[in-house]
Amino acid sequence: MAKADIGIIGAGSWGTALGNLLVRAGHDVRIWDIDPGIVEDIGLRKRNSRYLEGVELAAGLRAVGTDGEAACGADVVLFAVPTQHFRAAATSVAPHMDAGAVILNVAKGIEQKTLKTISQIAEEYAPGHTYAVLSGPSHAEEVALGMPTTVAVASGRIDAAEYIQDIFSTEKFRVYTNSDVKGLELGGSLKNIIALGAGISDGMGYGDNTKAAIMTRGMAEMMRLGVRMGAHAETFSGLAGIGDLIVTCTSMHSRNRRCGIMIGEGMDPKAAVDRIGMVVEGISTAEAAVELASKLGVELPITESVHRVIKGEITPQDALSGLMTRPARHEREATDQLHDTRK
Repeated sequence: MAKADIGIIGAGSWGTALGNLLVRAGHDVRIWDIDPGIVEDIGLRKRNSRYLEGVELAAGLRAVGTDGEAACGADVVLFAVPTQHFRAAATSVAPHMDAGAVILNVAKGIEQKTLKTISQIAEEYAPGHTYAVLSGPSHAEEVALGMPTTVAVASGRIDAAEYIQDIFSTEKFRVYTNSDVKGLELGGSLKNIIALGAGISDGMGYGDNTKAAIMTRGMAEMMRLGVRMGAHAETFSGLAGIGDLIVTCTSMHSRNRRCGIMIGEGMDPKAAVDRIGMVVEGISTAEAAVELASKLGVELPITESVHRVIKGEITPQDALSGLMTRPARHEREATDQLHDTRK
């Protein structure tokens, strides 16, 4: 494994956990965040008390004062910023990146106003750079504690995907390569909406039957929209699809599920997001997904119901009733629609 120089933009839980992993794997890592308090905490105390409380970070993880300092000279610039802020981050960082630097995105979402994925935004601001996306069932809290985790990395260049695979792979962190960039991006983004729905169900007091139905039919929706947008259906059967969906819908580490639980218990959606205290990507992605589905003619009943609950247009009880009383249909219609979207 070659030693790499890596700059990380965004020191939330995921950016910090990956930085810690990479330092322990023998790489040179600089990390920056827009919050100077987090930078100071990492730099002076080797802690990220806000996002990874109780985790002692590697001594070699260097916190720097500017995003340019993090990116300059890096072989890989890892963006771990919320999707809705990626455009601003890319605008600021791109001029400082070396010509051969690989852009690696680990955020999950769709930009609201433009309905673009992060790869499309990256192409606007850094068209000469190779882009890769890392995604899969991977809670930052568990990665930071060294728990075995498996993810996938996709790039339009297989050598770039293999390079990221080599850099990140350890005895506790296994990486598979993939060529379906759009599939990894959309799998990681859309599952957050379904996790909100699963959490709402939990908050309403329903059990495993209900959650399993939401997850399974939610996956059908993810595939329908993903394939219509150019992703490969089989990607949704992998780590960035069903793998990430399972972990996000079932774990209390999941911000989206926890937010959904509070909404299902009767809390106002905005208050639930405030209580989480961090970005809940499923909230913004739901709006983008519904708009995309409308433009592309894709049916997403669970996604649309979650979005309407979030907007306060219907109650969770109304959403569930509406889903359960939809017209009867054959289960294979979801698969049939996948083929239709390719026409």
